[in-house]
Amino acid sequence: MRWERVVLPRAQEAEQGSEEAGGSGKRWAHTCNAIKGGRFLYVFGGFGIDYCQTNEVHVFDTVEQTWSQPTIKGMPPAPRDGHSCTNVGDNLFVFGGTDGMNPLGDLHILYTSSHTWISPMTRGEGPEARQGHSAALVDKRLFIFGGYGKSPDNDDEVYYNDLFILNTETFVWNKPMMTGIPPSPRHTHGCSTWKNKMIVLGGEDGCDKYLSDVHILNADTLIWKELNTTGHTLPPRAGFLTITFGKFLLVYGGYTDAQKPYDDLYLLDVESAIWSSVTTAGAGPSARFSMAGDCLDPIRSGVLIFVGGCNGNLEALDDMYYLHTGLTREHQRRLEKLPLRKKLKLKCQEQNLTLGHENGLVQVGVSTSSYQPVPQLIYGQPGQALIYVSFHVLK
Repeated sequence: MRWERVVLPRAQEAEQGSEEAGGSGKRWAHTCNAIKGGRFLYVFGGFGIDYCQTNEVHVFDTVEQTWSQPTIKGMPPAPRDGHSCTNVGDNLFVFGGTDGMNPLGDLHILYTSSHTWISPMTRGEGPEARQGHSAALVDKRLFIFGGYGKSPDNDDEVYYNDLFILNTETFVWNKPMMTGIPPSPRHTHGCSTWKNKMIVLGGEDGCDKYLSDVHILNADTLIWKELNTTGHTLPPRAGFLTITFGKFLLVYGGYTDAQKPYDDLYLLDVESAIWSSVTTAGAGPSARFSMAGDCLDPIRSGVLIFVGGCNGNLEALDDMYYLHTGLTREHQRRLEKLPLRKKLKLKCQEQNLTLGHENGLVQVGVSTSSYQPVPQLIYGQPGQALIYVSFHVLK
């Protein structure tokens, strides 16, 4: 696997701590979500400069290599960090987090086609206000797990291992009955999905213990099962970034009570339950936690993106990296086996779809602030071949 840094050309000219260099600025405990096949990356919320929370939305075009800050209609969420943001189609569902004083339990949706915020009316039994939780989408159901909040009787922290499900079409919450042994209460853990399963791993519990266990919830039967992993297992940690690519789950960074962030990369094959420590080529991100990222496939085949985070000196970061994994999705492997005529037909369909998306974006307003699209320079050659991949597996 190979790292490639994305560098803002005006970053060196801007004043220290300024966001006028373009991009989302220095930020941590934020979220970023790729839509339209990885074409656009939406960055929302988190801590910025001067340790202030934000509710700004910034968009990175991964094809044109430009940033913009679109004009957003509707009532935006309050500035926050420690929230979740989940793709439901091309819409982004933001839940919870903290405003710096209290945990939040509100739900907001950003319709990216019109750049409009809405706050839907929900019914049913929803989650208590919380931060540091996780969210995952299976079919049309949004799963919220864990995190921590405050006791209704006092300001004591309460750590959760409960599960809530939101029907994203009817906006009805449900707290289901589950079987099996669930993960222990935790926060700032990792969470992702694979097929009809939700995967929860690591994090920090209410006793300041750092974890590396892996649990899988069958979203259909609602049965929890701990995954007995082997190989070069992930050291315990919290505040790391988890990105899933097919059956592979990649983990980067995080922290422990030693207060020294990690700068390592691990890969879990969910099918075989084998962990691998990944050796990469190129200069990668510095040690950090509370970064954000997503998968840009298929627009950038097998590429993951990492944005911002916080270093060991509790300084917000604004750098951005691509990770060229060399991995291929199952549908791409099936495509390689198709006759040439069918490949050409699919290529034409994809081109028409891309043009339609670009035409639809012409009407979207962009603010007249300094966040206009900014061309960027890339270290490394675009399309450069994979240098090497080295997995260390202990048996």
